[in-house]
Formats: sequence, C-alpha cells, structure tokens
Amino acid sequence: MSEFSNAFPETFIAAKPEVGLVLGSGLGGFTDLLSNPVLLPFSEVPGLPVSGVEGHAGRFVLGTLGGTRLLAAQGRVHLYEGWSAADVSAGIRAMAALGIRTVVLTNAAGIVNGDFTPGNWMQISDHLNLTGTSPLTGGPRFVDQTEVYDLRLRAHFSTVAQQLGIPLPSGIYAGLPGPEYETPAEIRMLRVLGADAVGMSTVCEATQARALGMKVAGFSCLTNFGAGMTGDLLDHADVLAMGRQAAGHLATILAAAFPLP
Repeated sequence: MSEFSNAFPETFIAAKPEVGLVLGSGLGGFTDLLSNPVLLPFSEVPGLPVSGVEGHAGRFVLGTLGGTRLLAAQGRVHLYEGWSAADVSAGIRAMAALGIRTVVLTNAAGIVNGDFTPGNWMQISDHLNLTGTSPLTGGPRFVDQTEVYDLRLRAHFSTVAQQLGIPLPSGIYAGLPGPEYETPAEIRMLRVLGADAVGMSTVCEATQARALGMKVAGFSCLTNFGAGMTGDLLDHADVLAMGRQAAGHLATILAAAFPLP
C-alpha cells in the first residue's frame, strides 16, 4: 500500500485522473488551460514535501484538457533544498496512488548542445543521472532503464509538434543536484558525456515513475546557454522569465496532443 493511499480528498479520488503533469520553474501558468480546475496545496497532502523555491507554487491542480482528466503539480521539491531522492519523487508516488499511469515531466534547463536555441523546448529521449542518488535506494529494485521515456509517447509528441510547426528537438538531459549552476568546465564535461541539456530535477521522478510501471514523457524548456558558452552570467530570474515566455509553445503542443496514446 502506498503512503498516499488515503492522502487525497474524495473529490480527487473520484475524479480518477489519467495523466500526471509536473510543471518546472516558471511553467506553472499552464494550468490556466485546464477546464474546471480544483486546487489542492501540497501542504494539505499528508507526507508530501513542500518547496520554497521561487517559481514553484506548491500545489496540485485537477482539471480537464482535451477530454483527459489531468492532475498537474505546480512545482516540485529538489535535492538542493536538502530533500532526499525519495522525497523529490514523492509527488510521483502520490500520482500513482490516484491511479495515474502516465506522467509528463517538465523542467527548465541550460543548453549544453550549441545547436540548440534558448526559448525552445527539447523532448527528453534519455537522461544521465549525475545526482549521485536514486529514489530506489534501500532495496534490491533492479528496474530496467532501457526506455525510461516512452517511445510511443515521444513519437506522438514529435508528430504533433511537427504538425503545429513548433520546433521540438529530442535530446539527452543531464540531472545534477545543484543548487549552483555548472562551471564552464562542467558544461564541457557534460558535452563529452553526450548531454544536450542540464538541470536540477526530473531524473529521480522519471526513475520512480518507471519503477511504478508508469509511462513517462519529459520536456526541457531551454532557458539559457550553459556557463562559458557565451559571455553572459546565469541568473534564476532570467530562467523564470524565459520559462514563462516559452510556456505557450509547450501548452499548444500538449493541448493538441491529448488524448495521449
């Protein structure tokens, strides 16, 4: 039995949401697209950690999009706040307790691949877990990671984006613990390792979701070039601003993509 089996109000249980969506930094405004939204602060879900990071509202929004009942998490907690890998993936276990079988993860990320452009989105095809931890620590849970990000979902989103004329390249996301941004040397290292973008979330959630048998899709909002790629310094306020600016494109893709395969 999940630790969240009896954590949600009856309204959320009865709704039987089908898809979970995790919204990263500056992306919380996506929930404006949901019909008949119902709000639930994370603080009202027993056992669920609450983030104090700017750009993360810290609540669930239940609603409908494209005929699909969806549960969106406005924000998440992070390893850099002092939470464990199990803590940062608690929202995924909460979604699974409601019967959700598909989860869409979003994040704000720095660019490692110089062919990519700030303000665009990247669909995650695979990831590098460089956080040094896992939500599965504590037991012999040898979960296959060959296809963390569901191939059928990736093909579906790519087709929808192409039909809409919205750029949506695929790439590899590197997850680091943060909270500091990477050094120029670290960006060069990540490029050698095969990363296209880098951020401070998502990999633990994706790992947890796969361990629960959920289908996973992932998207990175490419907010800035990594350190040393330009002469610019990195600032969280700029990340939030770019996330809000670019959110419309992903919202358009998602709105057209539902119902999901």
